[in-house]
Amino acid sequence: MSEVHILNHPLILHKLSLMREKNTNTKSFRELLTEISMLMGYEVTRDFPTKTIRIETPIREMEAPILAVEDIVIVPILRAGLGMTDGLLQLMPAAKVGHIGLYRDETTHTPVEYYCKLPKESVDSEVIVVDPMLATGGSAVAALDFLKQRGCKSIRFMCLVAAPEGIKVLQDAHPDVDIFVAAVDECLNENCYIVPGLGDAGDRIFGTK
Repeated sequence: MSEVHILNHPLILHKLSLMREKNTNTKSFRELLTEISMLMGYEVTRDFPTKTIRIETPIREMEAPILAVEDIVIVPILRAGLGMTDGLLQLMPAAKVGHIGLYRDETTHTPVEYYCKLPKESVDSEVIVVDPMLATGGSAVAALDFLKQRGCKSIRFMCLVAAPEGIKVLQDAHPDVDIFVAAVDECLNENCYIVPGLGDAGDRIFGTK
C-alpha cells in the first residue's frame, strides 16, 4: 500500500490557514499556493537519488553530490493543478511540464480525458502529479490511469488538502503511488466538497467565482 505523507510544517500550515480564509483575494491565494508548493517540493523530492561528481571549490577538489535523476516531469491536472506548477519549477527549473485535462461525464459520472500532452521523457522520468484538492479521488485516479497507460512508471501525487474518502480511493486504485498532502480534512459533504476545505481551488486561483 502506498504511503500518505502529511507535510505539516509550521510554515505550510500557516500559509494554508491564510488560503482557507474566505476573504483571501485571488492574488494572495495564488501567491500562497505557489509558496506552499515550493515548500512541499522539498519533501516530495526527499528520496530522490544522488550521485557524486568531482568538482573544485576555491579551496580544493572534492566529491560533491548532485541529483542522479536525469528527468523530472511535473503534471498538473487541469485546471487547478496549474496553480502548483510555478512553485515546483522555482525549486526544479530544469523540470519538464506535462498537462492532463479531465471532465466528468454528466451521464456516467466517470472522468473523461479531454487533453493530455506529455514530454517524451515522461516514461523514464520521476513524475509528480499535482492538484490542490483530493476530494472523491475520481480525477486523481483517472489521471494516474492515463499516465500509466502511456508508460509512466515512477509517479507520486501531491495535493494541498485531501478528504479521507479520496485518499482511500486513490490508494485502492494505485497502491504504488505515494500521496503527499499538507492537510487531511474531516470528510466530504453532500456536494462532494472537502470539509472544512478551502472552497473551489480553481475558482479561487483564477478569480472565476
